[in-house]
Amino acid sequence: MIPREALEPLHRLARGFPIVALTGPRQSGKTTLARAAFSDKPYVSLENPQEREFAETDPQRFLTRFAHGAVLDEVQRCPQLLSWLQGLVDERRVMGDFVLTGSAQFDLLAGITQSLAGRVGRVELLPLSAAELAAAGQMPASLGQALLQGGYPALYDRPVSPADWFANYVASYVERDVRQLVAVRDLSLFQTFVRMCAARTGQLLNLASLGADCGISAVTARHWLTVLESSYVVTLLRPHHRNLGKRLVKTPKLYFLDSGLAAWLLGIQNAQALETHAARGALFETWVVSELLKQRFNAGRPSDLFFWRDHVGQEIDIVIDTAAGLVPLEIKSGSTFAADWADAMEKWGKLAERAGQAVLQPTLVYGGAAGFERQGLRVWSWTETGQWNPLRVA
Repeated sequence: MIPREALEPLHRLARGFPIVALTGPRQSGKTTLARAAFSDKPYVSLENPQEREFAETDPQRFLTRFAHGAVLDEVQRCPQLLSWLQGLVDERRVMGDFVLTGSAQFDLLAGITQSLAGRVGRVELLPLSAAELAAAGQMPASLGQALLQGGYPALYDRPVSPADWFANYVASYVERDVRQLVAVRDLSLFQTFVRMCAARTGQLLNLASLGADCGISAVTARHWLTVLESSYVVTLLRPHHRNLGKRLVKTPKLYFLDSGLAAWLLGIQNAQALETHAARGALFETWVVSELLKQRFNAGRPSDLFFWRDHVGQEIDIVIDTAAGLVPLEIKSGSTFAADWADAMEKWGKLAERAGQAVLQPTLVYGGAAGFERQGLRVWSWTETGQWNPLRVA
């Protein structure tokens, strides 16, 4: 097992909450981490038909087996169990009593909000981060390979190609989750929708255009996009909400949470094809955004990531909102630094300061091999992901 940075917040939350919930996409390593972090607790998977039937038909007796708590895997498969857990943990008052994992966040969060409010500490676990891979000596040697391979643990602990693994992942998990969450009459139409979303990763979300390209209504497109969000396939980055004195775009941006999955859906088979592909820049931006989210989630923190764009198209790729101020970050896939890369952040910084906002050192992540400082800008190489200090401590 590659050591996971989320281990520390898991243990921290287990000292302050009777229940710890570990959520994230399927195959991101939730079960492995939960069992390793709480190896003294019995493990039960509610994907097991016998265990699920027991939990559904006699939840009280199901739970009384666990005098010292348990790890309950894929608990969203038996949501009624959460109400019984409430009474049990309230009676026992033991911190870190039960550990829950789930891969459909909307179902699980609904149960937590309704039944377990105030009793649950939650950590979101995305696939392996570049920092975790680097620490284990398994970071891909080239940027192209990093984008194509993504971060799912299976691609680093077994001899399987990304093309073979993603094909089975989509068929076995993504489409199965769709059937559980929404009635899709034409699965091939949904497959087209997922691929069209991949083609739009890193772009402003236009539901009407997305629906029209797939032959569905904007309402259906919104519903299906919610399914992809709930399964941790995509995320929406919101525009920064503070008014800087200009008309701002209010539409969110769409990002896949794994660049390898997005690349596979786009039909990119190897690093050579990626070098000249029109989506290379968008995939690099997708990879950086997912790395930023992993840094925040692995520390047990909320995302606090936004973007900024005005009505004439001026844009800052990422704005990190911190107590000390705003951290602007630009993402460039090029391997050679260009002087004009700092222009947008310089203009935005002046605009923010005039609006009374504190602005921290501007940061840029690019596809080159070395980091440095220039023109008041902190430039990080894609290889230095684990050292993006302004992003990790902000």
